[in-house]
Amino acid sequence: MALIVGDKIPEFSLLDQTGKIKTNKDFKGKPLVLFFYPKDDTPGCTIEVCGFRDKYDLFEILGANVCGISKSNEESHFIFSKKNKLQYPLLSDEGNSLRKAFGVRKFLGMIDGRVTYIIDSQGIIRHIYEDILNGPAHIKEALSVLKQMQNES
Repeated sequence: MALIVGDKIPEFSLLDQTGKIKTNKDFKGKPLVLFFYPKDDTPGCTIEVCGFRDKYDLFEILGANVCGISKSNEESHFIFSKKNKLQYPLLSDEGNSLRKAFGVRKFLGMIDGRVTYIIDSQGIIRHIYEDILNGPAHIKEALSVLKQMQNES
């Protein structure tokens, strides 16, 4: 069953591109933009991760962490991250366990979905955005929701 707005995110422990274990607890206390993308080094995914990179300063100003997740392995993430000068972690979900825990669907039954979750400082999902074809829209949507959350507090 897919997670919905208002659900608490599941606990997780995954390796990032540098071989460090990252858990959900590492991101507690600040909002988190967690985006699932299909695969490293594909045109659409490169546009999306670079979009988050290019707007990273805005995410920092809004007090949010950013984290990308795909089933690509740690080495692939390392190369992809270095090539695109990413300043945020990419987590390796090789067995798709976290993708399944969140309920991220496959597109056309075969391509891993592209879904962004905006999570508050307590680990509660505040917004979900899904669009397989428009990676840049994920960045715009995440920034908009974070601004709304900031205005609420």
